[in-house]
Amino acid sequence: MDRIIEKVHFDMPVQPKATRVAAYARVSSGKDAMLHSLSAQISYYSEMIQSRLGWLYAGVYSDEALTGTKENRRGFQALLEDCRAGKIDMVIVKSISRLARNTVTLLETVRELRTYDVDVYFEEQNIHTLSSEGELMLTILASYAQEESLSVSENQKWRIQKNFKEGKPWNGAMLGYRNVNGTLTVIPEEAELVKRIFDMYLSGMGIQSIANTLNREGVPTRLGAKFKYTGIHKMLRNEAYAGNLLLQKTFKDNHITKRTIINRGELPMYYVENAHEPIIPPETFKRVQDMIAQRAEKYAPPATDIPLTYRFTSLITCAKCGKHFRRKLVRGKPVWICPTFNYEGKAACPAKQIPEEILEEITADMDMERFTGITADDGNRLLFHFSDGTTAEKIWRDRSRSESWTDEMRQNARAHTKARNQKK
Repeated sequence: MDRIIEKVHFDMPVQPKATRVAAYARVSSGKDAMLHSLSAQISYYSEMIQSRLGWLYAGVYSDEALTGTKENRRGFQALLEDCRAGKIDMVIVKSISRLARNTVTLLETVRELRTYDVDVYFEEQNIHTLSSEGELMLTILASYAQEESLSVSENQKWRIQKNFKEGKPWNGAMLGYRNVNGTLTVIPEEAELVKRIFDMYLSGMGIQSIANTLNREGVPTRLGAKFKYTGIHKMLRNEAYAGNLLLQKTFKDNHITKRTIINRGELPMYYVENAHEPIIPPETFKRVQDMIAQRAEKYAPPATDIPLTYRFTSLITCAKCGKHFRRKLVRGKPVWICPTFNYEGKAACPAKQIPEEILEEITADMDMERFTGITADDGNRLLFHFSDGTTAEKIWRDRSRSESWTDEMRQNARAHTKARNQKK
């Protein structure tokens, strides 16, 4: 009897797809203890996800020293990008306030992730956002988190204003001083640099020239960066260097955006005389303020509500750094100058300034409406670009010293020569 062998086909069991799980961790302070806590959170989530059967480790995203009210957190944004790219199925967060304290931001984020079928699990509240009751619970709890953020913010404001009323600085993070127990204490080596900067200004140097000189010498700021115009200007105007304090110059608009606003009378300011040891004598500080005011008045543009624009505004581009040339008065005559060269010096950009009268002469017979731009390059070379795609090259000639003098300059020179001859 023949045996019949029948081949039986069994369906292969389908392996369950591993859930790609990531975690998000955040601390809102840069202090060592907080950063250690962040490191501990990262280690905890890494081990937890990798030890769970059916979970595939998709990384831990983190942010340091950033508040939960801000949407521009790098780790947070990287997490969102990977969720949008389909790389993550679930995100674990310690609590609602760690993801965002702003109710709107939280709900917008969760709802967006739901469209990609990404579940967010909040450990402390034991909420899965893909569950039916998840969004209702989130709305309620996130409102509490936002109110907690408001309460913390109001308490902080109260502490700051209390210190201001008592004449105490808030941080004292400035060159030459450190805040020690509520009093600005002089740092001798930094104080010498502060004195030098004030002396340089009183000797006739411009603010940008001071910055350029210090940068050429390799002198760093308090934070090890290069000096800039704004930083030097702020130093020269800071009454703290004369031993006085003007407190609450700025404030935060609200606990959500936390934008810094200049105080223009919205809140009271507090002026404290002789609050600490001065680095700059009061009379020297006053001389500097008078000189700043005199220079500002001398070089201030005419008062107008209409923004100043000129014939070549936004037309001339520096071939070296790509910045638009700006109009500036030099010895009473208008020139067009690269802002990089103007603010940072020749080492940063060697572009030459172009007298406006030369530009007027070169373009006298040109149709300005056809211009799309002018490129300023080496060798006094100007490349004109036109709307029809054509270009034209012009080479301008440097003026001699006598040609560049104004009538006022000549008159002053004659007076100087006459006075010198009379002394003989």
